[in-house]
Amino acid sequence: MPADILLLSTLLPAQERALEERFTVHRPAANGEKAAFQRDVAPRIRGVVTGGSTGIGNDLVAQLPALEIVAINGVGFDKVDLDLARARGYRVTNTPDVLTDDVADLAVALMLMLSRRLVSADRFVRAGRWLNGEFPLATRASGRRYGILGLGRIGRAIAARLEGFGGEIAYCTRTPVSDVPYAYHATVTELAAASDVLIVAANASPSTRHIVDTAVLDALGPTGALVNIARGSLVDEHALIDALIEGRIAGAGLDVFEAEPKVPQALINLSNVVLAPHVGSATAETRGAMGDLVLANLDAHFAGKPLPTPVV
Repeated sequence: MPADILLLSTLLPAQERALEERFTVHRPAANGEKAAFQRDVAPRIRGVVTGGSTGIGNDLVAQLPALEIVAINGVGFDKVDLDLARARGYRVTNTPDVLTDDVADLAVALMLMLSRRLVSADRFVRAGRWLNGEFPLATRASGRRYGILGLGRIGRAIAARLEGFGGEIAYCTRTPVSDVPYAYHATVTELAAASDVLIVAANASPSTRHIVDTAVLDALGPTGALVNIARGSLVDEHALIDALIEGRIAGAGLDVFEAEPKVPQALINLSNVVLAPHVGSATAETRGAMGDLVLANLDAHFAGKPLPTPVV
């Protein structure tokens, strides 16, 4: 009998069809059906497919006594309680590597859009304002000082791309990395002070919550810019808004937010901010590869084989 799977976030249509061919798939219950779900479906659920920004709450886990695996369609696992997974004995997987290039590409794209003021330039042309004068000068991207917070797979891919811009690259991690030529800084504040552009690419965890705070932003300074393609929780959003409004940093390129999809109106109102709706991995190619890896982890688990990409 096929295992019962709870699908909390969407996959590409082809992968959802493949999931339904392999398993009995259930979707979250509507308000009026929750009682029936808890009584009839929840006790049978052996696997959960969820997104990195969705995760699974402990209250839902408590309703799933037969849970064996949580397969995350994403690289981040900060929305899944790993300690609870270890205690309960269910596995957690994610989809690393396959989204690295797309997320790194977006980080560089946000940097370029911000430095060259491309969003404002687009609006300038569309509004017919070019007929009345030249667009204001922007800031060059080449030859600048780039600081990367977190030098994992994505951080390294960002650094490799930035090498082509002929700038200085530095990074901050818990401990120095031995196989890179970049300058190391022990604290984020030190990294920010040595950077023109600070790019956030670290994992989200309780220890990294609001690691980019007022002190870091002040160290970045009035000509510095922030790019965040990691998780919104790493940046103190209120401190960032204040720094942008007061001109204590020059701008920000953001793909992630603390309470997404809710974006503070103050950020929306600012012209020195480039906003994206958490689309770091949002290409057809990468989402397809991510979905395939979700299926591969589920297939391996229920066949009693080693998981391709286990977290716990």
